[in-house]
Amino acid sequence: MKKINLILLLLAVVAISVSAQFKQTPLPYKYSALEPYIDSTTMYIHFNNHHAAYTDKLNKSLEKYPELYKRDIIDLMKNLNDLPTEVQASVRNNGGGFYNHAIFWTMMAPAGTTKISAKLEKKLVENFGSVDNFKAEFEKAAATRFGSGWAWLIKDASGKLKITSTANQDNSYMPDATVKGVPVLALDVWEHAYYLKYQSKRPAYIKAFWSVVNWAEVERLIGE
Repeated sequence: MKKINLILLLLAVVAISVSAQFKQTPLPYKYSALEPYIDSTTMYIHFNNHHAAYTDKLNKSLEKYPELYKRDIIDLMKNLNDLPTEVQASVRNNGGGFYNHAIFWTMMAPAGTTKISAKLEKKLVENFGSVDNFKAEFEKAAATRFGSGWAWLIKDASGKLKITSTANQDNSYMPDATVKGVPVLALDVWEHAYYLKYQSKRPAYIKAFWSVVNWAEVERLIGE
């Protein structure tokens, strides 16, 4: 009986550990919901292959440090340099990939379902002079990011909105980020995000992105 109880206890510990691991949140829309701007095949592969792989690799890398499963992913990225040395690269690359994709999905919505409100327009004008200037700066950041990476609209600690880009799966929470703050809009410019439909035409993909931005979510993240 003691042996059985011990086995049950061990199974319970394993179950708790597994349940505490980082998990993908289901997409808030169908794979085809962003067409024709982002095709359903790309969305399926992007979510189920690329995002899933970052999630799995992050969880795998933390197995020796299960206490890290209990920490928020943002907390892990902010304190990257204080983590055990052997997991720092994984939290940067796979943790970054896990987080960046998770927010990216929420920052998009089916075309025509959200628009820039008067309140959000005022914010963009205050920070960039005009909505057109904002879009032009954001497009430039996305188009000129060499290799793989992301373009961002960031709200810094003072409340100012700034545009930046990062390499690979880096983001504005990491200790060495050029611009630090809360991401309020993100665009994935890795080739896997657009190559099936746009091939090497990254600028065309960037232009199409405006048709599926979830402006209501952007406004919510910017806040007051």
